[in-house]
Amino acid sequence: MEKGKLYIVATPIGNLEDMTLRAIRILKSVGLIAAEDTRHSLKLLKHYDITTPMTSYHNFTNEGKRNQLIRKMLEGEDLALISDAGTPGISDPGYRLIEGAIGQGITVCAVPGPSVAAAALSVAGLPTDSFFFNGYLPNRVGQRRACLQKLKTRTETLVLYETPHRILAALQDMLNILGDRRIAVARELTKLHEEVFRGSTMQALDHFRAKERIRGEFTLVVKGFNPEEGPKIEIDLAGEIRKVMREQKVSRKDAVRIVSEAYSLPKKTVYRESLKK
Repeated sequence: MEKGKLYIVATPIGNLEDMTLRAIRILKSVGLIAAEDTRHSLKLLKHYDITTPMTSYHNFTNEGKRNQLIRKMLEGEDLALISDAGTPGISDPGYRLIEGAIGQGITVCAVPGPSVAAAALSVAGLPTDSFFFNGYLPNRVGQRRACLQKLKTRTETLVLYETPHRILAALQDMLNILGDRRIAVARELTKLHEEVFRGSTMQALDHFRAKERIRGEFTLVVKGFNPEEGPKIEIDLAGEIRKVMREQKVSRKDAVRIVSEAYSLPKKTVYRESLKK
């Protein structure tokens, strides 16, 4: 029996008009669509009158379900994989199914289309001849800062994803660790409230701090490290320490600890600054 194929189908990241003709044809012709969120994808399928059955495939899909989908393809059924938005397999669990299909000799076909990372890069106004995609920054503060430390000396343009509830903390850590670099912050690309902020990291932080409510998923495109320039940021550490002591009513020692953690700096360095008037 001839094996079925696995089609990796890119879907719109916001604007439904970005669906390709080939993607529509493939989704109509396959026997089953594996979707990250079937309720979310139903809107897209209805819009294009696609009646193909769907099944869920997401971060919490177990190995048994994955093997079941692979077995269907081994029995001759074609399957399409789609994510909530953009190209499957990029910062989502799709790669596990792709890896499993390849391991069984199943043909995996790309049906290219929208990608948030590519879209953000195309409008950022930063070098695109060489870039480093890191996906989402870690959730935990310590892990996020450690990740940024590793990225600090990469000379390629950096592409990062971030969520609305962590964007301010992430920008602050980037400012402290990477320095005040050129950055493009893309939000809600191709959607009604699309926004691309271009400027320095400090300007981006001030811009989004001023918003009453931050919504949407973010893609950050950051200029790579220039060895000749090095990270540049001017922080009035003595002023920050006095501010913490005044507002939080803590000792100099505690203020030094708080500021050193906030700016990812050695305590000795911060303490020396605390002695300045």
